[in-house]
Amino acid sequence: MIEFIAQNMAPIMFASLIIFLLIGYPVAFSLAANGLLFFFIGVLVSPYSGGSINLAWPLLHALPDNFYGTRVMSNDTLLAIPFFTFMGIVLERSGMAEDLLDTIGQLFGPIRGGLAYAVIFVGALLAATTGVVAASVIAMGLISLPIMLRYGYDRRLAAGVIAASGTLAQIIPPSLVLIVLADQLGRSVGDMYAGALIPGIVLTGIYMLYILIMSIVRPNSMPALPLEARTLGHGVLSLIVALLIAGAISYGAYRYLAPTQGDNADILGFAVGVIVIYVAAIVDQRLRINMMSKLAQQVVIVLIPPLALIFLVLGTIFLGIATPTEGGAMGSVGALIMAAAKGRLTLDVVKQALASTTRLSSFVLFILIGARVFSLTFYGVNGHIWVEHLLTSLPGGETGFLIGVNILVFVLAFFLDFFELAFIIVPLLAPAADKLGIDLIWFGVLLGVNMQTSFMHPPFGFALFYLRSVAARVPYLDRITGKQIAPVSTGQIYWGAVPFVCIQVIMIGLTIAFPQMVMRYKGAAVEPSTIDLKLPDMPSLSPLGTPRRYWRAAPGTPDLSQPPSFGDAPAKPAAPAPDLSQPPKFN
Repeated sequence: MIEFIAQNMAPIMFASLIIFLLIGYPVAFSLAANGLLFFFIGVLVSPYSGGSINLAWPLLHALPDNFYGTRVMSNDTLLAIPFFTFMGIVLERSGMAEDLLDTIGQLFGPIRGGLAYAVIFVGALLAATTGVVAASVIAMGLISLPIMLRYGYDRRLAAGVIAASGTLAQIIPPSLVLIVLADQLGRSVGDMYAGALIPGIVLTGIYMLYILIMSIVRPNSMPALPLEARTLGHGVLSLIVALLIAGAISYGAYRYLAPTQGDNADILGFAVGVIVIYVAAIVDQRLRINMMSKLAQQVVIVLIPPLALIFLVLGTIFLGIATPTEGGAMGSVGALIMAAAKGRLTLDVVKQALASTTRLSSFVLFILIGARVFSLTFYGVNGHIWVEHLLTSLPGGETGFLIGVNILVFVLAFFLDFFELAFIIVPLLAPAADKLGIDLIWFGVLLGVNMQTSFMHPPFGFALFYLRSVAARVPYLDRITGKQIAPVSTGQIYWGAVPFVCIQVIMIGLTIAFPQMVMRYKGAAVEPSTIDLKLPDMPSLSPLGTPRRYWRAAPGTPDLSQPPSFGDAPAKPAAPAPDLSQPPKFN
């Protein structure tokens, strides 16, 4: 029995961790306690393991180095997490989500399902500025859910749209989960962001495609806004004209800057066009010139600041100007400036943002410390080899591995948060993926899309809990219409999430089938045969191998181009030829 336990310590340890988590123990303490318990057992039974357990008491001395080394306390990559969390909380308190939802809702309001489109569009913008799921779901649940219920939206559809659009913060940069995945996979956060950008946009488009289909199949489930609710009036044509003018200015600036700025000319030209149209909208509104419609003014004024913040964070990272940590720091400063410009930067807002940031950062840090204790023992019992052999032996090769791993993560996402999955499961999967030749950035983005479902799974999805906390539980009187509005039940929230979970599963399949969506982060491949190396002309040098004099030798100066001559050496007497007919003598 002892031999069986010693030789199967790795699967027993992994199963024990799952049991601890299912019982409900905190993840960080489950990891640390499980690691220390099996370390003690492993040391005792190691003589019976046949060499498969490599644990000894002095190995515990490595824990302080693991804690204070580059993996935890001195990890510069994880420093981006508090910056992006702080930025997201400040933006959520600044009222940016409220302004965006109101303005974009007015823009899409005349069409059927317009509020749902607005929620998805704003969810993508908030994801690209905050990267925090809780802030996005709570903000949109408080602001848009009462409006959608007021105008007759189906409760399940409204709840599903809000929860799903909030989870876009999981996959659209600057996502916190992408930072953690890049750290665990040993890859660049910038590459992970570049790889996840297209899948995030595609997923947003599929959400909107679903709303379009539902607006055709079930038109009564998402009516258009009534005329009296469109307080900004009409003016879409004016907005289109303004955008065309901004595009023309951007193109002209690009042509002007191209000779001097090179590859950065397109980005700088776009920035010039955006700044011009933004200043024009503000001047038009303040001076009441009325060159633009009220709707166009409001869309431009509300939409440009978050887009500028996105460029400040993601643009500087993609251009190589800033690291993700530096981008997060600049984003935090930009969020404070935006909140101050709106007059909503108070001491209470800063305190709440700092408290939330400290809480989340401590949560991540404790899980990471527990994961280091667990991994020390798990690697000591050759658990990584067991997992690698288990996964690489799956039928189907690379495709079978990807399908099996995604099924495993999808099932575990019912019970575990994405941080827990990233710190526990990903370090075990990465070596097997690397051995199979799978690009780890592609693998990380694929896992990120899969982990996004952890926020949407009934009954433990955190996005569903966030929405449940702000959705009405009892009937209430609407302050605009005066009608009694029925509450939103937990079952309606859960059923509303199911179609979007299915969409996320489809997105996993698309990412596997079309890896170039992610692999574009590498850029275009270079054919070595097309490389032409030319050396510059250097007339001061003679052709290779040709001696050259660099000064005129004075008379009597020895010729240094020839080897030196030391005179005639005395001739040595020739040695007598040996007599080979006799045996050699050694005396």
